[in-house]
Amino acid sequence: MPLNIVLIEPEIPNNTGNIGRLALASGSKLHLVKPFGFEIDDKRLKRAGLDYWQHLEVIYYDNIDAFFAQNKSAKMVFLSSHGTNDHWDIAFEEDMFLVFGKESVGLPKPLIERHKTQLFKIPLYSDSIRSLNLANAVGIVVYEGLRQIK
Repeated sequence: MPLNIVLIEPEIPNNTGNIGRLALASGSKLHLVKPFGFEIDDKRLKRAGLDYWQHLEVIYYDNIDAFFAQNKSAKMVFLSSHGTNDHWDIAFEEDMFLVFGKESVGLPKPLIERHKTQLFKIPLYSDSIRSLNLANAVGIVVYEGLRQIK
């Protein structure tokens, strides 16, 4: 698998469905960390993921501690508007974990503090916007990673 896409407590089923579709298209695994802001059988999730969800490799975790316990030796980077380095500066490797926060507030502050050297952002060129849609952000970072790996 080229990359691992991690969503910490996703809130919007349409975003998660679209990201699932992206994961399948890019040959990536999708890691979903509870609690979710929706039910996993939500029709909006399935609509956004179309009929691809059945082909996708999805790993579920009961909470953030379970995720880190199961993946403690994994190479990870964290994406946040609080990052100081751009996503282009990530030295992408196969099987790398790309960790994204929930739509409303991003990554938890303790996680940001603990992983400052692994924290990256997508540059925004307007002061009128705080962040990108989560599904768009994941797409930007995943395909930059694939570009670098290939």
